[in-house]
Amino acid sequence: MNFVNVNILKNFKTQISNFTNPSSQTQSRNQTDELNQTRVYRFLFKLPKWQVDQHSNEMKYFKNTYKDYSPSEDSLLLKLRSLISSLVDEKWKSTVHTFLNLESDNYSVYTGTSGIALLKLKKLPFERGNLEEVKCLLSLHQLKNHRYTFLCGDAGPLSIGVIVSHRLGNQAETQILIERLKELGKCVLDMNSDIPDEYLYGRAGYLYSILYVNKNVHPQPFDDNFIRMIIEAILVSGRTTSKALKFKVPLMYQWHNSYYLGAAHGISGILYLLLQAKEFLTEKDLNTLIKPTIEYLLDQRFASGNFPSSLGRDSDKYVQWCHGAPGFLYLLTTAYKVFQDPKYLEVALQCGEIVWERGLLRKGYSLCHGVSGNAYCFLELYQTTKDEKHLYRAIKFTEWCMDYAREHEENPPDRPMSLFEGVAGPLYLMLDIQNPMEAKFPGFSL
Repeated sequence: MNFVNVNILKNFKTQISNFTNPSSQTQSRNQTDELNQTRVYRFLFKLPKWQVDQHSNEMKYFKNTYKDYSPSEDSLLLKLRSLISSLVDEKWKSTVHTFLNLESDNYSVYTGTSGIALLKLKKLPFERGNLEEVKCLLSLHQLKNHRYTFLCGDAGPLSIGVIVSHRLGNQAETQILIERLKELGKCVLDMNSDIPDEYLYGRAGYLYSILYVNKNVHPQPFDDNFIRMIIEAILVSGRTTSKALKFKVPLMYQWHNSYYLGAAHGISGILYLLLQAKEFLTEKDLNTLIKPTIEYLLDQRFASGNFPSSLGRDSDKYVQWCHGAPGFLYLLTTAYKVFQDPKYLEVALQCGEIVWERGLLRKGYSLCHGVSGNAYCFLELYQTTKDEKHLYRAIKFTEWCMDYAREHEENPPDRPMSLFEGVAGPLYLMLDIQNPMEAKFPGFSL
């Protein structure tokens, strides 16, 4: 068996980088450079793939040098929470003016003005002047009524608009927005449409919008039958895909010709949304469809305990909300609460260890694929277990985000002000962590 210590590989990093791309002496490596280096490593040393993956993975995150929590840290925990609380207003004042630079034609929650609206709604949820500002950010007059999800479609601004109008006491406008949101459901419920089922662009993202409105508006505008029809459409689609492609699992979902597993595009995100609507599920749904599918997902784990981004992917490299252990963690904690099976909590805690070790991502601070999104994992574990170790870890990841140092963001985001890719995400986290038992990953957890 050929064996070369990964540290030896690191010593060759500069030489091989120069060999594959001479200009890399003065420039950051891009994905192509990294792929070339991996090929050269394997060629020179005839390495097993797992060793190359280990080296490649280490280039995706910063080593976590934070001291971990111990019970004697209780006083420190209080100090850390106090520090974050005192700095949030300062951080808000220094950042909020930059949101004026957002592209006005992008009104999505994910990267557009509605994401800033959601952030401002979090900051001052009932203050009338703020609600009017939030309403303007939603660009409701620009919506084309043809995209269906909370994060990337019209359903997001419409959902937030319903809540804002309701709080402003504008009953007529609230009803109009409810009808517009419900109208989107016609295509979502059409099983002959080409709408996928995943969260960012599919039926699960529409389901979240409906549940989000019902949670925040009373009396609830969407009845049980309507919600059940959305759930039925998601379940029928999953059963049909699994049967047609002969999978040995009750539910399977496809997006862009791949079978994604993670929170943003895959099965775990879909199942998590369904379990959040547990009161609309039958015992048969839970025990013959959803639970066996969760068991199937557990069987797909890497030796490290992390999850692949999609079926057939053998590279253990993603530890972020959209792909990998962080997104799965929410499904597992919720499955633990629904099915009362301690195995799910055990795996969720393992996911937490992976995030603690590998979650300070070089990609930056974002919610979708950065450190602020990973911090929410610890808040979820804290709410589930009441173990202050997880709150401590969430605070340390939040501290990392508060620094917002450029050297900790090797690839600046395309939309640096946005909620899911930019600075608005860490700001949302800083607001949320001040009341950690109520914190919810925005646009995903209800």
